[in-house]
Amino acid sequence: MKSSLTAGLLGLLFGLGLLLAGMANPAKVSGFLDIAGLWDPSLALVMVGGICAATGLLAWAGHRQRSLLGLPMQLPKPGKPDARLLLGAALFGLGWGLAGICPGPALLGLATGEAAFVPFVLAMLAGMGLYNLLPPPRS
Repeated sequence: MKSSLTAGLLGLLFGLGLLLAGMANPAKVSGFLDIAGLWDPSLALVMVGGICAATGLLAWAGHRQRSLLGLPMQLPKPGKPDARLLLGAALFGLGWGLAGICPGPALLGLATGEAAFVPFVLAMLAGMGLYNLLPPPRS
């Protein structure tokens, strides 16, 4: 229960950050991706800030045996990129570029009742379902 509540609160904080950064605005995202036109670098600053925060926190977490909630620490092990990862990254980038939104802001937009986010969320759910149909990666 404690971990679910913490996850929910952190998800709300993340959503608030997406709103404040403008990442829930497809026009802002399209402006960032339009490097040959009127490029808007503000989202690059958001990404750099997120990368810096995550790098520091992951380094700190890597030295711990237990999480702050007392649960065993479960960090992913580094590995080589495989076809599934590369295909997923390409599809994510394609969807982000075409729609101007990514999963977090799409769910946020859906929660606000904007119908424009429905096709994106349906396509995202279809992609998640397709992933579950693929054979698991070999270890």
